[in-house]
Amino acid sequence: MSYPPEYARDFRGYGPKTPDPQWPGGARVAVSIVLNIEAGAELNQADGDERNNSVYEINELVEQGPDFCMSSHFDFGPRAGYWRIIRLLEKFDIRASASCCGRSLERMPWLGRDLIERGHEVSCHSYRWERHSELSLEKEREVIGRAVEAIKQACGRAPIGWHTRGAPSTNTRRLLAQEFGFHYDSDAYDDDLPYLREIGNEPYVIMPYAFDTNDMGFMPGGKFALASDFAECCIDAFDVLHEEAETSPKMMSIGLHPRLIGRASRIKGLRDFLEHVQSKGGAWFARRMDIAEHFRLQTSGDKV
Repeated sequence: MSYPPEYARDFRGYGPKTPDPQWPGGARVAVSIVLNIEAGAELNQADGDERNNSVYEINELVEQGPDFCMSSHFDFGPRAGYWRIIRLLEKFDIRASASCCGRSLERMPWLGRDLIERGHEVSCHSYRWERHSELSLEKEREVIGRAVEAIKQACGRAPIGWHTRGAPSTNTRRLLAQEFGFHYDSDAYDDDLPYLREIGNEPYVIMPYAFDTNDMGFMPGGKFALASDFAECCIDAFDVLHEEAETSPKMMSIGLHPRLIGRASRIKGLRDFLEHVQSKGGAWFARRMDIAEHFRLQTSGDKV
């Protein structure tokens, strides 16, 4: 099987000299904070799913019957962790992108409305918290449509950004761009800058995501034990990008999960990072939709 053009590999990328994205205000780093909303969309036989999810704060697979322990871990996110993160973002006047599963917002539409009212972006994280690589074309079209409709019902508007949990299918990007009107996706991990792909003769933005500056490091077998581990990792990344911006400004993605970084023992890591960036300066904190649109206009030569 060959790579479809939407996912063609490009080992050279921008090469030794990256383009200057001219971030607003002369910022050196565009910082994208992504809040992943997944509670209620994880696989659980209690919800009629075919199997249970096996990874949360511990590795454990319940093969027969509901996993109420798993549900409780995920439920900490909207019940407590979400508010802790939102209050911190408001303290620093930061707008984020919330990557939301459709089934999550079906079950808690209040959270989608709250995000919109606070000025954050609601993007799409599929319907359930699952990869798409095994889905048929027909099934994937149904899943994407169901996720989009759930977000529209909760938020009053359709999402324009997408991120698959794990691997997309050979059809995902084409379906998003041509059939559902998405402007960008984050199903890539291959650069420190966005880049364009032409899909159906229209420019489509790829917004690379990152797993290093991501609180997934607190999950079982991860690299973070203390809040300071997360802070140090993110601070180091920002400082390097800040220094490189002397000749080539870049983008930085920070992935957050209310059930992980939202714990009292971990939230200080995010606070310490934000305080460091505030003190150092040179950051443009922006929603992914805003970064994608700025980059598209800048790259196409239109006035931003």
